[in-house]
Amino acid sequence: MNTSAKMPKLKMDNFRMLIGGELIESESKRWFPSMNPANEEILAQVPLGSAKDVAKAVEAAEKAQPAWASLSMEKRSEYLRKLADALNERAEELLYLEVLDTGNTIKKMNGDVGRGIAILLYYAGIGYELKGHTVPSTPGNLHLTLREPYGVVGRLVPFNHPIMFAISKMGAPLMAGNTMVLKPSQQTPLSTCVLGEVCQQILPPGVVNIVTGYGNEVGEAIVRHPRVKRLALIGSVKTGMAIQRSAAEVAVKHITLELGGKNPMIVFPDADLSKAIPAAVDGMNFAWQGQSCGSTSRLLLHESIYDQVLQGVVKIASSLRLDDPLSWEAQMGPINNKAQYEKVQYYVRAGKEDGARLMTGGKRPEGKQFERGYWFEPTVFGDVKPVMRIAKEEIFGPVLSVLKWKSPEDLQEITNSVDVGLTGAIWTRDLNTAIKVARWIQSGYIWINGVSAHYPAMAFGGYKNSGIGREEDYSELLSYTEEKTIHVVL
Repeated sequence: MNTSAKMPKLKMDNFRMLIGGELIESESKRWFPSMNPANEEILAQVPLGSAKDVAKAVEAAEKAQPAWASLSMEKRSEYLRKLADALNERAEELLYLEVLDTGNTIKKMNGDVGRGIAILLYYAGIGYELKGHTVPSTPGNLHLTLREPYGVVGRLVPFNHPIMFAISKMGAPLMAGNTMVLKPSQQTPLSTCVLGEVCQQILPPGVVNIVTGYGNEVGEAIVRHPRVKRLALIGSVKTGMAIQRSAAEVAVKHITLELGGKNPMIVFPDADLSKAIPAAVDGMNFAWQGQSCGSTSRLLLHESIYDQVLQGVVKIASSLRLDDPLSWEAQMGPINNKAQYEKVQYYVRAGKEDGARLMTGGKRPEGKQFERGYWFEPTVFGDVKPVMRIAKEEIFGPVLSVLKWKSPEDLQEITNSVDVGLTGAIWTRDLNTAIKVARWIQSGYIWINGVSAHYPAMAFGGYKNSGIGREEDYSELLSYTEEKTIHVVL
């Protein structure tokens, strides 16, 4: 493959975990490989963490937490700002590691470090808003509440945007006075190891701890540790349910979950189709190989515009350029890992078996450069029925299902027929229709004449099985505290 990006020299060894302010190997002395999904070559070896490593990380976090919580808001904010500056200095290195490790294209990944830093700085700036309140419960006495940190927070980060999520999800818990144990995905651990190096240089020992390894050992140990009272996950519905079950067996915990979606993009006959058609491709996030919880993977078209829009979407999707993710010309890279690749293949077979019409894609692209790696063409199915598996189940891959609707009643039933509800998009020129539909869609994050974008300080999260809690806004900061009520009897 031709690579037009000039890659800086990357140090692809000596990746370590961060525990108690030290960059260390695993207690197990074992390692596991991180693979480049574009060619299946091993990029680096990473420590294979164990339950003992998690126990050490929690102990270090507990030890560091009282001193961290006793710092002023100004001082905590200063630490986060220094961390942001240090990460900015290594942004290019982090970008190239991310591209190699995830398979996401460099043009799209180029903003991920900056987006993570922006959210980190947002929380660094609103710490003083972490307020309690007073209530005039009785005359002559004082009744008030305080916001106090949980202590040790466990965070589990997914494979699709590892460094952005790792950076951004530190802001709220740290500003609230907690310390952390962070686990990156076993599929994409490299950039988070670099994050550990930066944290070691900037933060007090034990404030942030990073343990690499597999979910069934490291992840499970974090979830089940009795002194990790607060947990947060971005992942699949199946994983979220498993975490709830596992955590409940050992303790009562506060858990927030940002899980998958089977998100609708609804197009009305009066919509500006010149914008809606490319938006349908953008909303599917083919640029991320469809590996995004918020992808609008169900395109719901009114029957009067169905053929026109479907043809336009197929034309754009089939023309997307698959290329080396390091090329600035690439519009789509490989699927992240073998398991996800096989899952996409399964759903393409399911679509065909259930009677959907394959309009484009559905296979590995042709060409010698695509013989190795987890490459899959952008795929569009037409004539999809609501009962089909590709219409009901999250694929988390480059597969768009296009459905037809006739009446508003028909539309509402189709839209809300799935058991998840993360995002949704409505395309119409009629504001009354848009607001009405936005109200009855059972999803937590809605765009009107837009797709995909996240906006600063706006709560992101899902309805139904798409999760619990909200992130990216002020409420996330509050969620990392417990409320204490105090009565002063005068």
